[in-house]
Amino acid sequence: MIYLDYSATTPVNEEVLNSYIQTTKTMIGNPNSLHKLGVQAKCLIDAATEQIANILQIKPNEIIYTSGASEANNTAIKGICLKYQNRGKHIITTPLEHSSIIEPLNYLKTQGFEVEYVNLDKNGVVNLEDLERKIREDTVLVTIASVNSEVGIIQPISQIAKIVKKYPKTYFHTDMTQSIGKEKLDLKDVDLASFSAQKFYGMKGIGGLIKKETVVIEPLIHGGKSTTRDRSGTPPTALIVSMAKALRLAYENLEQKERHVSELNAYLRKKLEDNSIVINSPKTAIPNILNISIGKIKPETMLHALEAKEIYISTQTACSVSNMSNAVYAVTKDEDKARHSLRISLSYLTTTKEIDDFVTELIKIRNELSSLYDKKD
Repeated sequence: MIYLDYSATTPVNEEVLNSYIQTTKTMIGNPNSLHKLGVQAKCLIDAATEQIANILQIKPNEIIYTSGASEANNTAIKGICLKYQNRGKHIITTPLEHSSIIEPLNYLKTQGFEVEYVNLDKNGVVNLEDLERKIREDTVLVTIASVNSEVGIIQPISQIAKIVKKYPKTYFHTDMTQSIGKEKLDLKDVDLASFSAQKFYGMKGIGGLIKKETVVIEPLIHGGKSTTRDRSGTPPTALIVSMAKALRLAYENLEQKERHVSELNAYLRKKLEDNSIVINSPKTAIPNILNISIGKIKPETMLHALEAKEIYISTQTACSVSNMSNAVYAVTKDEDKARHSLRISLSYLTTTKEIDDFVTELIKIRNELSSLYDKKD
């Protein structure tokens, strides 16, 4: 099997899985219970939270545990906008956002909010001057992902945060699902940031929203105190503990991992270009993601043809509801490329041999399918 869909989800690290199993077996108490078993579970969660906070250089009380990044994104967006709608109903974002950003924004439009899209440069990077021009007296939220999950475009989050910081009535949220665990981050001026353990070799079903302590939101889930009043529900002790371990392991030998992925990306780019494959991801994109387009061939057809060879890639993000990549279109302005895009995502676990075997099969399938399309024409 050749797995090249790491941006959708990663395999669970064996140490992380063992941590989850051990905690599940030994920590049976509800962390909100006052008896000994509950106190033990709470102490373990507090230790895990402290570890996550130290790694991300934030305060422990600034972490809200969620079921994943989609819930974190919804909590941030609806939480800010519903809390401060008396100040205004203007939101700024980009056309590159994940569906768990776009859909909450679409919902808020039905509640009278106005969503405005900031201009991008030729590489899909936010035009900072345009962003500042667009911030108004009634702008309550700017939400821009640190890394686009389809094309891999990296946004200048620190610079964006500094601009938004100049407007005290406007909050800045960033979806860092494709960044946390892959690169070092500066969260100093960010108000809210979303992440998910499944993107850095942790368990599925656990993620978080970083919410700075000065920020107040309207909770998405009501029902009493959990690890925070901003999200009710029984804290999932084993998932939280395992996520702390996954994050710690993700940042071990990070420079070595980044170098390996960057070298693989360059190697893959060269092989694809040599075989006349169109590459949509700019060279400035995060090396973990490489987006391509192949002629007339439907992405689903190519995906399933590769799947038959036990090679796994993606068409768009796993959560996408569109038949066209909005991110690819935003960058290329080419509808044909956007309708025929494929996403390859790499990991420090990926090998050069896997890249060689993948490209060999990709070209073979492309040639076979292209000849069939030519006969139809």
